[in-house]
Amino acid sequence: MADEPVTGWPQQDTFVLKEGAVPVPALGQALTRTIYVSLDPYQLYYQRERTGPEGAPCHARTVSQIIESRMDGFAAGDFVFNTNGWTEYALMGEGVWRPGYMVPRKLDASVGRISQAVGVLGMLGLTAYAGMNLMASPQPNEIVVVSAASGGVGQIAGQLAKQRGARVIGIAGRDAKCKFVTDDLGFDACVSHLSPTLSADLAAVCQPGIDVYFENVGGKVFEAVLPLFNQAARMTICGLIAHYGDEDGGVDRRAALMKRGEPIFKTRDVRVMNLSVSEFAGQHEEMLAYLAPLVKAGKVKYREDIRQGLETIPTAFAEMLRGDSFGKMLVQVSPDPTLGARGPGKSRQGPFGTVA
Repeated sequence: MADEPVTGWPQQDTFVLKEGAVPVPALGQALTRTIYVSLDPYQLYYQRERTGPEGAPCHARTVSQIIESRMDGFAAGDFVFNTNGWTEYALMGEGVWRPGYMVPRKLDASVGRISQAVGVLGMLGLTAYAGMNLMASPQPNEIVVVSAASGGVGQIAGQLAKQRGARVIGIAGRDAKCKFVTDDLGFDACVSHLSPTLSADLAAVCQPGIDVYFENVGGKVFEAVLPLFNQAARMTICGLIAHYGDEDGGVDRRAALMKRGEPIFKTRDVRVMNLSVSEFAGQHEEMLAYLAPLVKAGKVKYREDIRQGLETIPTAFAEMLRGDSFGKMLVQVSPDPTLGARGPGKSRQGPFGTVA
């Protein structure tokens, strides 16, 4: 059963926790201890497609600390962004598989909390920056709508639009999330996708229509947005989390959504753009130079939902996929020395595969 692909939404029996020996670095490699594991919807797609080596723990972006290095440019004690996955200890460097654009890099703890390297100051920040600033390019006084507005990417994307002078409307879930989006993040309004009158609620706060839509969800949220597009509007598709549990991971549903929207897209000249953050890896330093000072000055706020312990990953991952998390979902696997925490535990990994 362990080699079979994951289909549908993951369940508790989809996961197995294993213990093993701590790996030894070869020349050109470094041994790192994971501190934070980033949980993101794309990891479900990676498992469906069997992306990565057979038998490896589920891929994930991580913040780690180097324990032993035989790798030029990295020394013991360095904090790094890398891709250890769902495991406490792992190697990085020569011969270690990773997605090509997720290049290990040293972290400067003075720039921001090291956990932010897999959030607002990492790939999520780049995703929001690319999708909002570089692709949609909202203008002053335009109306921008962001779905999953309290999530890891949505909260950044909306604030970036505010920085450019747009009027920003969020779509979130329960009341506490909507309140956070307006009161803490500074969005102009937020409606709940749980409301039975979602379409009317959204239309009421989007007069005279939507100029930019940052899509994270799909489903009924997309249906509510569709009739409100203005002439020459822009739509950035970051994700369709409502459909990740479909057997095909939402591929057919994406095509169906585009077919559903085609009449409006054509008559109103709506530009629909698919966002793949790997295409913007070269803009990471540009993003960091723009976003880090805003975060440090408190002009861009960022909420993290941090759980404790490798064994909590299955529950946390399922919550994140359902939208039950609140902010960017992380699991802290070992102590964060920048916060003065206590020492590490056993070496364990949580591979994402079915159990026999």
